[in-house]
Amino acid sequence: MSMPNIPDIKPEITLKREEAINLLLTSIALEEIGLSHIINAEGEKIQYFIKEHSVGLEDVLRINRSVEIMLRNVIKNQMLLQFKLEDIIRLEEMMNHECEECNFEE
Repeated sequence: MSMPNIPDIKPEITLKREEAINLLLTSIALEEIGLSHIINAEGEKIQYFIKEHSVGLEDVLRINRSVEIMLRNVIKNQMLLQFKLEDIIRLEEMMNHECEECNFEE
């Protein structure tokens, strides 16, 4: 049995800084949409549980704990997205500052 012949593929992607920043902002927006779906699903879970079951205190506490854990994870992700956004803003400011210096020197 011979080894497969794998072609040497070297994809070249060239992006301008502005395009890269737009892609980063888009990735944040998509993650935010995903998190909003998770939050919505948690609300629907609570509604379904309360409608379909006769709930006691223990049941309410258990579902509350489950939702709390998920929301804590969403908040952690939100914090990371905030850091990412702040880094992008800083990058944009640096880019604008460099452009101003280039124009000033001319």
